Amino acid sequence: MDSMPPELVERLKKEHYYLVGRHSAVKLCRWLINSLIKGQTCYKQKFYGIKSHRCLQMTPAVHKCTHACVFCWRVQPADLGVYWDQLSFKENEFDSPEFIAEKTIDAQRKLLAGYNPKAHPYTDPIKFKEALEPKHVAISLAGEPTIYPKLGELIENYHQRGMTTFLVTNGTLPEVIESITPPSQLYVTIPAPDKETYVRAARPLIKDGWERLLKTISLIPDYKAYTVFRLTLVRNLNFHNPRGYAELINKGQPRYVELKSYMALGFSKDRLGIGNMLWHEEIYEFAKKIEMLTDYKIIDESPPSRVVLLSKQKHAHKFT
Repeated sequence: MDSMPPELVERLKKEHYYLVGRHSAVKLCRWLINSLIKGQTCYKQKFYGIKSHRCLQMTPAVHKCTHACVFCWRVQPADLGVYWDQLSFKENEFDSPEFIAEKTIDAQRKLLAGYNPKAHPYTDPIKFKEALEPKHVAISLAGEPTIYPKLGELIENYHQRGMTTFLVTNGTLPEVIESITPPSQLYVTIPAPDKETYVRAARPLIKDGWERLLKTISLIPDYKAYTVFRLTLVRNLNFHNPRGYAELINKGQPRYVELKSYMALGFSKDRLGIGNMLWHEEIYEFAKKIEMLTDYKIIDESPPSRVVLLSKQKHAHKFT
């Protein structure tokens, strides 16, 4: 982990991140664990058919990001009082996509070992066997994956292994999104309905972050993949101006729009609190306002995750 400060490496390990190579990481999603031992699944399984127990949650850039979002769960330099280059990789500082793909799958299997049904009485043995062969890759977890210089090749490598990919981006590197092999589904985080709120909520580390996000939004109508705008809504921060959000949605024309409450997790708890979380009913009412301002309609919801799905389609595409 040469490019990471030792304080960051120690904290990530304490938070149960499995570090891969010099800058990648894997962490078991709690919904994967819940699926194995309780039969409870993530809203992405309900909406899109992404089986929770077969989903690999990873990042190729755990310590890099162009934002310092107030609501983000990742550890940021200010959280530790230790600073590092968050915006770029130096030449020869990054691992190959083949290495990352292979080692992240290996890491997932190692992390699952503690849930082997021989040792864990509540684990579903059939699901456990399937979990050892992950089918879906969520390229998110922490950091901004588009900073990794070989992201397109990484996506291709996972596809060659018969896996579907779900890329989550903050949209500040539209040139990368435009040039790489499209993932199976592209999530673009929309952290604010206007530039003033964007600066407060996303705390961009680059001067033209808002303009870059708008450029990414302009690419979405012709993007060759399923697309999602994700609105992470936070009380007393960005939970306002539905018209502003609607204008961005109308401009981008994504296949789906997810409205989701901020959840008090990770290091965000030191910046915000439970009081900044929204009730599902509040998210639903806000979604109804988006309905009135766009051609999108509510097609699904998941109260446990406080998320509502909108689309122009009657049903969401199911990945298998």
